[in-house]
Amino acid sequence: MTSESDEVLARVENGIGLLTLNRPQAINSLNLPMVTAMTAALSTWADDPAVAAVVLSGAGERGLCAGGDVVAIYHSAKADGAEARRFWHDEYLLNAQIGGYGKPYVSLMDGIVMGGGVGVGAHANTRVVTDTTKMAMPEVGIGFIPDVGGTYLLSRAPGHLGLHAALTGAPFSGADAIALGFADHYVPHAALGDFTATILAEGVTEALQRHAVEPPASALAAHRDWIDECYAHDTVAQIVTALAGHVSADANAAAELIGTRSPIACSVTLESVRRAGELATLEDVLIQEFRVSSASLHSHDLVEGIRAQLVDKDRNPQWSPATLAEVSSADVESYFAPAEPDLVF
Repeated sequence: MTSESDEVLARVENGIGLLTLNRPQAINSLNLPMVTAMTAALSTWADDPAVAAVVLSGAGERGLCAGGDVVAIYHSAKADGAEARRFWHDEYLLNAQIGGYGKPYVSLMDGIVMGGGVGVGAHANTRVVTDTTKMAMPEVGIGFIPDVGGTYLLSRAPGHLGLHAALTGAPFSGADAIALGFADHYVPHAALGDFTATILAEGVTEALQRHAVEPPASALAAHRDWIDECYAHDTVAQIVTALAGHVSADANAAAELIGTRSPIACSVTLESVRRAGELATLEDVLIQEFRVSSASLHSHDLVEGIRAQLVDKDRNPQWSPATLAEVSSADVESYFAPAEPDLVF
């Protein structure tokens, strides 16, 4: 089987379905044709008794996937938002398909894995990271809110590690990803080729036994004391105040970083992660995220954040509201209204 999209390569070798995101010039950022091609391949292989397992990887040397094509989101938001909603709709269905996949689905989360890359990788039942993994949910930096089932994972991370990752948007390592619950296995980058070859020759279990190693200590988990203390507060403003006043220089740096992010996006993210923790399934969380993402299309900050980071690249977003104090509870609540139409499973 070969894929109809040259941006997703799909083939079966020795009973293993090999999916390769093939847009290396954009660090394999996802667009709608890629989501469609992945969905089709996974659906076909799920029903094919000749396919025993699936392996997802990214072409090129930079990483599995840098996220969704946010410049396309920018242009859609400036129009009527229809293309963005269609992309998220199909992407989130794919995230759920991966989360419930009935065969071993091995995601090689090597190099850069951010946003939508987390969505296609971190819901797998066999999640591999390496010494080069640079993972993040960086949405608040562009006036957006973590999606692709990210709030499901963030809300279930130990202590308040997930809130720290969500509100700062800062990247974390492969070892951190395992500590956060975003990954399961650590395979050295240099061994990935042999790891995949072993899957093809002897299966997933043997490959893990032969090539997975004990991860190094998580630097992020080592900061649990101040993270759990500072992020326990009710509001983002209170969290930032606690971080800024802490004796830890790392806590102070987190406060400064959150201070550069979109105030409304941070406020909605806090609420989104907390609500996700009360929802039972990945599908329930994806429905909530679809509502939040759809609402963000009407916000000032999504267009402004993408403009500043990726269009004009002046790195100087002018957020509105400009401060956390100006964000009202009604502003936040409006993001959780049902979408028209809603995401349905």
